[in-house]
Amino acid sequence: MIEAHQLTKRYGEKTAVDRLDFTVRPGAVTGFLGPNGAGKSTTMRLIVGLDAPTGGSVRVNGRHYAQHTAPLQEVGVLLEAKSVHPGRSAYHHLLAQAQTHGIPRRRVDEVIELTGLQSVAKKRVGGFSLGMGQRLGIAAALLGDPATVMLDEPVNGLDPEGVLWIRNLLTQLAADGRTVFVSSHLMSEMALVAEHLIVVGRGRLLADTTVDDLVREAGGDTVQVATADPARLREILAGPGVEISGHAGSEELQVTGLSARAIGLKAAEHGIALFELTARSVSLEEAFMDLTRDAVEYHGVTTGTDALGRAA
Repeated sequence: MIEAHQLTKRYGEKTAVDRLDFTVRPGAVTGFLGPNGAGKSTTMRLIVGLDAPTGGSVRVNGRHYAQHTAPLQEVGVLLEAKSVHPGRSAYHHLLAQAQTHGIPRRRVDEVIELTGLQSVAKKRVGGFSLGMGQRLGIAAALLGDPATVMLDEPVNGLDPEGVLWIRNLLTQLAADGRTVFVSSHLMSEMALVAEHLIVVGRGRLLADTTVDDLVREAGGDTVQVATADPARLREILAGPGVEISGHAGSEELQVTGLSARAIGLKAAEHGIALFELTARSVSLEEAFMDLTRDAVEYHGVTTGTDALGRAA
């Protein structure tokens, strides 16, 4: 479990992390989301003691990271996959880490096999591709068989097979009862593996919720309906939990809180002809963009310019 209480980090006049309160619980994959510059990497560094907080505190499995006598067996971390001596082989990199904690050699062999690095285990890391480096970083994170796993952009550089592998791995780690905390910019992947989300922007907590609840609050499942009698259709569809919107004089309505099937049946029951009945689900990406719209620090410019930023 990871517990942050009023966690704050300032660098001069800039507040990178601003009084964050959150808990990452075992048994589920928790996604850590936010725009570039939101404070995600800084927060992760604070969790494992690579930076000291300006205020507040953060604990892993009930203690500050530095208080753990065998930290590799408490929390496995991937923050920067390429932070490895380029002249050392993957095997000896992992072995050196294992020896600091009395972890047996057989565990090194196990994580090499788990991450698919058998064929390159004795090769120098300096020649590794980005994807191979990611696999080595994940192997190091799992070396101590930790109760808590924290990964920053774990699918970065992985091919489709590797993405599927890490997706299944994260799901299995959570199913085993571990705490799994994953930062990613790939909303499609988070939608597939995460159950809970912590969303930050400009260092502040924007949401601590489930994927389903975030999508629901952003509009959930919306059904677009077109009919010659929108006023009457509004009347028969109205009810608790149902929201209906549409421009005056328009034949089109947007309905949330009812399925397309339920709308069609009610319309047929009252003899109302429908010209369109289209269900549309809000994606996690759309919900995230809506939530973080005012917290984006770095904006690209596209309107009125070509792909190189020149005036069109």
